[in-house]
Amino acid sequence: MNGVQVRSAERALSVGTWLIVGGAVLYSILTVTPLMASHTPGGWVWTAPILPLVVDAAVVIVVRLDSVLARLGGHGGKWPIALRWMTGAMTLALNVADSALNKDLVGVAVHAVAPLLLIVTAETGLAYRRAITRAVSALEDKQQAERERREQAAREREAAVRRERQEEREHVAALAREQREHEAQLNREQAEREERLRREEREQVAAREQAELEARERREREREQQQREREQRERQSAERAERERSALLARGPAKEKLPEDEARAVIAAAVAAGLPVRAASELCGWSVGWVSTRYAEHRQPGEARRADLAIAAP
Repeated sequence: MNGVQVRSAERALSVGTWLIVGGAVLYSILTVTPLMASHTPGGWVWTAPILPLVVDAAVVIVVRLDSVLARLGGHGGKWPIALRWMTGAMTLALNVADSALNKDLVGVAVHAVAPLLLIVTAETGLAYRRAITRAVSALEDKQQAERERREQAAREREAAVRRERQEEREHVAALAREQREHEAQLNREQAEREERLRREEREQVAAREQAELEARERREREREQQQREREQRERQSAERAERERSALLARGPAKEKLPEDEARAVIAAAVAAGLPVRAASELCGWSVGWVSTRYAEHRQPGEARRADLAIAAP
């Protein structure tokens, strides 16, 4: 049962109770007033409705206060019970008195319906309200317990979330610390590798410079050796050419015309020795004109070089 159902039940009980009370009060006034009028002095007949109205007002007060106390879960003690039964008995007595005096049993039964219904309704309504109050209290206790359970569950979830967040932060911090340590280790290793590479590079540079220095020294020694060998070959070549020229010039005048190659060698030797054209002509046996032409050729640098090579050739 939820709060809406409880309020609906209370409203139905309240409406039904007040309908019964109103009907019983009205019926009681209409029933008791003639009885009171017949037993009241003539000048006071107008007071006949007061007594049933007062009794019924007491009934209304009892029903109303009992409903309030029942809703609040309280208990008025013995006096409310005495008032409730006394007003109920008075209402019953007043309603059946006229029929009882006339010995009308049917009238007694008929007129007893409304007071008895009022008495039983008051007691039943009180019982119902107390039962509803207990049910509402139990429902509120259950709802309170449910709220407390939900609040406790919410607090536990929040605590779990806080723990998870704390663990997550600690885990993230641990990962960050491990990452920093790993990066620091990598940086140290990188620095060591770079230092080792620089040291190796310096060693390689030093070795390369040493090798280049040794290579330069070796090339220098080789050049010097080659230069000495070249100078020695040139010197030897010059000495050999000088000997050959001397040998060619030492032959004396040719008895007959020498072959052209041999004649050219004699002319080259003569040019180198500074002999005149006629002397060279006598040495090779060729004409002065031909020898003069060969002399002109030897005066040109290229021709003179070829003449030297021709003389140096074996």
